[in-house]
Amino acid sequence: MNFETITTFLAMGGYATYVFASYGLTALTLGGLLLAESRRHRVWLRRQAALRRLEEA
Repeated sequence: MNFETITTFLAMGGYATYVFASYGLTALTLGGLLLAESRRHRVWLRRQAALRRLEEA
C-alpha cells in the first residue's frame, strides 16, 4: 500500500474505525490480562510467605 499523506494513511481506505478499534481492543485485553496476572502473582507470593512463617513457627 502506498499512502500519499498521513491523512490517507489514518483513513485506512475507509476501514480506520475497524482497524483502530481492533488495535485498541487488543491493547485493552492484553493490559487487563497483565494486570490480572500481576495481582494473582502478588497474592501467591503473600500466601507463600504466610506458609513459610507457619512452617518456621
